[in-house]
Amino acid sequence: MLAQEEAKLIGSVAKESGVPIKTIRYYEELGLLKSSGRTEGGFRLFHTDVLERLHFIKRAQSLGLNLSEIKDFLQVYDAGELPCDHIKTKLEDKVQAIDEQIQQLLILRQELVGLLSGWEAKSDKFPTTICPIIENN
Repeated sequence: MLAQEEAKLIGSVAKESGVPIKTIRYYEELGLLKSSGRTEGGFRLFHTDVLERLHFIKRAQSLGLNLSEIKDFLQVYDAGELPCDHIKTKLEDKVQAIDEQIQQLLILRQELVGLLSGWEAKSDKFPTTICPIIENN
């Protein structure tokens, strides 16, 4: 086991990383983090590299990667390899998905602008219709 001065208590890790204790426990449960043991009182201890790992997890999430994908990358790293090629492929997939979403949103925007450009109230003509402009187009 690591010497006590090299290990960090979970509360200290949470404070230094800005990641809540509950989240750190959850990441450990998922296998994203590994504690280096426990104190006599049962508090989790982590090696100081946990801060770098937490930073990686949070940054990867901010780029749209999910925890399952991040776990896969960390497993490659833990096996002694850099996961950069795997990450590059996933990020390329994310860019393609974003491009597709942008196209779908542009089509939706065009449809909404078209609806709004011909807007006129037709309240008396269609008593059984909630909004004839939406329903008739």
